[in-house]
Amino acid sequence: MDKEFFLQIFDKHQRIEAVPSNKELAAWASGFIRMLYPEQAGNLFTDIDEVKKQFALLEAELVKIMDATTACNDCNNEAKAKRFFENVPELYRILNTDIAAMLEGDPAAKSEFEIIRAYPGFYAISFYRVAHALLQLEIPLIPRILTEYAHSRTGIDIHPGAQIGEYLYIDHGTGLVIGETSKIGNHVKLYQGVTLGALSVEKDMAHLKRHPTVEDHVIIYSGATILGGETIIGSNSIIGGNVWVIKSVPPFSTVYHEAEIKVVKRKIKN
Repeated sequence: MDKEFFLQIFDKHQRIEAVPSNKELAAWASGFIRMLYPEQAGNLFTDIDEVKKQFALLEAELVKIMDATTACNDCNNEAKAKRFFENVPELYRILNTDIAAMLEGDPAAKSEFEIIRAYPGFYAISFYRVAHALLQLEIPLIPRILTEYAHSRTGIDIHPGAQIGEYLYIDHGTGLVIGETSKIGNHVKLYQGVTLGALSVEKDMAHLKRHPTVEDHVIIYSGATILGGETIIGSNSIIGGNVWVIKSVPPFSTVYHEAEIKVVKRKIKN
């Protein structure tokens, strides 16, 4: 490698803003979620004042992270962090609906503790809920880093811009993709390998609705691909595994793929 290359890299190091690593940002989110759900934590607080103090420290840390990831002098980061923490009780309520959906919908789930501690679906949802709340306050960069971190840990890819209602149930979840402009109603069940994606990925569509709408009480089974911003899956519908949907489906529909399966008896040589 010649000197010109090293100068080019050094120049970039000089110009780029110092931003906390993805691991540091994820550590803040993990600490925040562990405060809401000590089932994930090794340390438990026994004094309410210590709990209040810890939330105050998390708020102060969020301000520092925002200061390091935004390049403006009037971003009102302290005010945004304050609004985020003012909305934490509602965030906690919605996360509890997700836990309830998993406990009720998964026959393998034995307790809320098990879901909070061990379920990748809840891990991904909790990071998404935090990221979405930050994005609604017009906080850049951090939301996407958080959901991509959860994606790397679980294989579940939820864009922080997606609008997701209460009681979301993700079972298994590996390979699940929920695009930026997806809208998901309440009491929706999603299985592994489901894609809520765009029909086209041209750059000039960045500000348009590109991903589907899924209404209340819909079940989408593994491997289903649903594409397009105008595609609506009507309420109380069931989408079978491995189907390809690019047109709207009316409420109370069942969509399934017919495949011919043949069973041939093996010939065993003596």
